[in-house]
Amino acid sequence: MSSLQFFGFEREPFSNAPDSRFYFENNQHKQAQLRIRHVIDSGGGLAVISGGIGSGKTTLARRILDTLAPGAYEASLLVMVHSGVTPSWILTRIAMQLGVKEPAADRMAVLKQLYDRLLEIHTEGRSAVVLIDEAQMLQTSALMEEFRGLLNLEIPGKKLLNLVFFGLPEIEECLRLDEPLAQRVAMRYHLHPLQEQETVDYIRHRLRIAGASYAMFANDAVEEIHKFSAGVPRLINTLGANCLFEAFLNSRRVIDTPTVVRVAGDLGLTSEQINENREGVERHLSKIEELLERLEKRRD
Repeated sequence: MSSLQFFGFEREPFSNAPDSRFYFENNQHKQAQLRIRHVIDSGGGLAVISGGIGSGKTTLARRILDTLAPGAYEASLLVMVHSGVTPSWILTRIAMQLGVKEPAADRMAVLKQLYDRLLEIHTEGRSAVVLIDEAQMLQTSALMEEFRGLLNLEIPGKKLLNLVFFGLPEIEECLRLDEPLAQRVAMRYHLHPLQEQETVDYIRHRLRIAGASYAMFANDAVEEIHKFSAGVPRLINTLGANCLFEAFLNSRRVIDTPTVVRVAGDLGLTSEQINENREGVERHLSKIEELLERLEKRRD
């Protein structure tokens, strides 16, 4: 018998693999979506969504992509897998994802092809959107300058292309490589870890989608999961999956606090690590405040 059969699951409830069926929309995800859609629909140009490791940025990016109806948007998701990409690669890839079938080898020719394609999309009454996941990988001023150039593709009164960056807090350092681009950010939003009640709701949501027929985590066990995960969704999933497997091995159908503590210890999750996560969030918020102050002074 497998652990899924033991608990009566239809599917694995705490997998960290992207799965739209498990999307959990808390208030900050709703707020992020509203802000992103406002930037896109108003032609704001560039939005930046940041968050710590495992905070749900990729999940949110895929959710946004799923909700952008093809009849109103030409949208694509581009994931940066390493920091060695070049401006020409970025330009060609974006052109292809937006429908340019045979991008030219020459940069200026590709720009012309992309501009013509964006005009087609505009004529169709649609908006062009490119979501960039793992945007903290864009670590050169040349890449930032290329994105600034893409935002210059416009017609009177309207930008033809909207970009949304999803990345770790380090994305702010990337943006500072090109101050004119940093000043063009129309919206910034930071994803915080889940609060305790949100963690409770998150775990219940995933168990329900997986087909659970009863509450298999004791209330105090969920409190411990929140404490050891610091409210980070990816860590909640890792703890949840390991707790279920531990319970399965011991033929226990309810996860209690000792099980969570033991699993957290095996995973190396300590109070020191929790504090580091929280301090990282505070440092990022401080950096954002400093950047906004600098931008405001420059406008004055």
